[in-house]
Amino acid sequence: MIKVSTNNNKNGLAYSSKDINRNFRIKVSGVDAQGRKVHKLVGVAGAIALIGVEMLNKLLKRAFACMDDVCVCKLRRGIKFSFYYK
Repeated sequence: MIKVSTNNNKNGLAYSSKDINRNFRIKVSGVDAQGRKVHKLVGVAGAIALIGVEMLNKLLKRAFACMDDVCVCKLRRGIKFSFYYK
């Protein structure tokens, strides 16, 4: 069972980087803020750099609640995050 705490990391993530990386592979597709096409696997730091801590917390909450093999989260700004369970 994964515990959720508000002060788990100093950067404000609801889950620890260890739990996130243990459970998911995070793939990002779409267009970033500079207009470049993105299609790559990212870690926790890369996801924070793209969308920020608050939005990543929302996506992680959704991904941990999802019971499928993959949880796809599409953002209006043109980025798609896919959380693949390991």
